[in-house]
Amino acid sequence: MSDKKYCCEAMKYEVNLRCEQHPDPFDCADNLINYLERLDEYGIIIHDGGSAHSIIHYCPWCGTKLPDSKRQT
Repeated sequence: MSDKKYCCEAMKYEVNLRCEQHPDPFDCADNLINYLERLDEYGIIIHDGGSAHSIIHYCPWCGTKLPDSKRQT
């Protein structure tokens, strides 16, 4: 994702946040946003012990519309 464009610096920071104590972002309460490159999908991580996220359509920081997910529904 090094050439990925972000809507704002806050989104860039959150998507790229890596915790030294928790290699899996779903295990770290500091990780808020998950990005699935293959689906071009952003989501807020649900910290319930699993690996789910709730898809978001707008950036929580700047309000920019995010790309539509390529997920088949």
